[in-house]
Order: sequence, then C-alpha cells, then structure tokens
Amino acid sequence: MSTQSKIDGVRITPATAPLSGRVVLPGSKSITNRVLLMAGLAKGESRLTGALKSDDTARMSEALQAMGVEIAEPDATTFLVRATGVLAAPAAPLFLGNAGTAMRFLTAATVLVDGTVVLDGDAYMRERPIGALVDALRTLGVDISSTNGKPPVTLNARGGFAGSRVEIDASLTSQYVSALLILAACGQGPVDVALKNVDIGARGYIDLTTAAMAGFGARATALDNGVWRVEPTGYRAADFAIEPDASAATYLWAAEALTGGAIDLGLAGDAFTQPDAAAHAVITAFPDMPSVIDGSQMQDAVPTLAVLAAFNRTPVRFVGIANLRVKECDRIAALRAGLCAIRPGLAREEGDDLVVESDPGLAGQVLPARIDTHADHRIAMGFALAGLKIGGIVIEDPA
Repeated sequence: MSTQSKIDGVRITPATAPLSGRVVLPGSKSITNRVLLMAGLAKGESRLTGALKSDDTARMSEALQAMGVEIAEPDATTFLVRATGVLAAPAAPLFLGNAGTAMRFLTAATVLVDGTVVLDGDAYMRERPIGALVDALRTLGVDISSTNGKPPVTLNARGGFAGSRVEIDASLTSQYVSALLILAACGQGPVDVALKNVDIGARGYIDLTTAAMAGFGARATALDNGVWRVEPTGYRAADFAIEPDASAATYLWAAEALTGGAIDLGLAGDAFTQPDAAAHAVITAFPDMPSVIDGSQMQDAVPTLAVLAAFNRTPVRFVGIANLRVKECDRIAALRAGLCAIRPGLAREEGDDLVVESDPGLAGQVLPARIDTHADHRIAMGFALAGLKIGGIVIEDPA
C-alpha cells in the first residue's frame, strides 16, 4: 500500500501479511516497441495485442505518427497500425523523452525517410551515448551527425542506404545491433550486421529482435563469429500477440519471495522468452541468493535483484553490469545511493561492480529514506520492494 502527495512522493506501507493473489502483467515494453516500428515499416494493417501502453511506447507511437503512420488504440492493450511502407519526413524534430529503444531504433529506421530528421530527448537522453550507432550508419553512406556522440541526432536521409555489410561496437548496448538488424531488412540486397568485438550486452535481446522480425516476414540468420545476415524482405503487415513483460514480473516474483506469498502471473517463470526472466531462478533461491550474480544478460532485472539482495543472508556482488551506467540513469550509482540512504554502507561500487552488504535484520525496522529515482521507473519499482519490509521508505518523483 502507499500514500502520495506532491511533497512527499509515494510513501510505502510495509506488508503485514504474505502477498497473494493473481496479477495480469502488462505487455513487454521491449517487444512492444520493436513490433510497433516493424508494423510502421510494413505496408498494410497490423494489429498488436497484449501491448504495453507506457511513456516509452507512446514516444515510439507519436514518432511513427509524425512520419505518416496511422495508429489507433481501440482498447488499453491494442495498437492498430496502418502504414504505407514508407516513412515521411516529419514536420518537426521527433521528441523521444528518455525512451532508449525508441531513440536507438528510430535513429536507424529514419534512414529510410527522404528528407531531414532530427531525433531529440530530455536532459537524461541527451547524456546517453549513441555515437557508435551514428558511426556505423555513416559507413552505409548515411549523412548523420550527433552532439559529441549523444542526442540530438540529425539525418539528411535519402530514402535508403548503400552497402552490404555494417560493423558495430555493441559493448555498451545490444540495442545498436537490433536497430541495424531492423533497418537491414529494408536494404536493396542482403546485409551482414557484424560485431566489432565479442563483448555485447544482453545478447538475448537480439534474439528477441530477430523473432519479432520473423513475425513480420523478415529473415535474419545468425552466422559464425557475431554476424547476422539479413535478407532484403522488407516487412509484411501482421497480427502479433505480445508476451507479458518479464521485467515487470521480477517485481512480483521478488514481492512473493520477500513476503512468503503466492502470486499467480498466469505464466510460469520458465515460459518467458525475454532475457530478464533468468532472474526467476535467482529470486527463487532467496534468502540464499548466489554470492556473485552476473547481470549482463538480465540487465533490467538488476535493480530488483539488488534491492532483494539487501535482505539476503549473505552479501551479493553484481558483475557484468557496466551497461547499467548508460540506461535511463546510471543505475549502478542510483542503486548504491538508494541502498545507502536506507542504511549507510549497505552497498558500494567497486569499479563497475555493485556489492550489496546483505542484512536480513533490516526487515521490520523503520529506516526513513527518500529514494531519488532519477526519472527511472526501474529504480522506483525496485526500491518500492524495500518498502514492503522496511518502514519509512519514500519514492520520490512517482510520475
């Protein structure tokens, strides 16, 4: 339970009994934004069901509509997309807030526009890197520039691109690879998308992209040594059912573990295809979570796991999470700060690792703490879990 005011934010009331019941999860944000774009690139009408309606997906929808795509929302979980297969030059800059998938995917997709496109975002977005993607697109003959490797991004697009191979440094985020894969299906011939090095964050999200592409008639085949070959199929309009959001599920799995409850999500933990579902096995081990957790392939689940680790029996070190520094905020720093606001020394940064000094004795205490969310919903939701067991937790900037 929570109470809210403009001054205090959201004050979480600790649970006094196990949390049990059934919850209908929202759709996957990752899948929703991928298929919205693919439907916008297809010719015809696509119906996307089970979709997530959120700030990020709203930014993608608004941007596509600004480029001539018709999008209706007949109910709370459906997008009806009517497109011509051609994106028109928008009349004004595309404002994408702090929606990372929208910025990365559209930076590549707007190469297909014939005209000038500017992609911009809020203050947080203007601190997020995009230089590697901009450099990769230049090798395809695209006239594109950014501001010191960060948004805003400006393209003088000519309705397509040249080249049959593009290389990308995806060590910061796999979204660069996904962006190029989505674009490559609209090439004049087969295009190879190749990694410059083997280090890549959340490779499972690339599988999510290629699966969504297949749903709209595109073909991307993984070759050896970090190369994907994409056929010049373009996209076909399709009806697409979106899987429930695994990242959202992590909060409920953790709430269940913290309170000894039983929450039915309508889908077993091992039935999700999204990478963050790997967190389920870690959460079910609570209060004996592993001493070292590699978060590289379940990045959006790390805030959930880090807060849960505060109540574990033994300390937990999170590794493979350097990419969290370039998410909606620097999530490593935000998690350390939030945990230390609850109790000084509860967490520390060691390079790009996060170490949580677990203490089961925190449960049941009143430890007033205001959590700075840094306009990041993962930080807000993660620390709301702490409020299930600790009195005095206030989540700032709930909107």
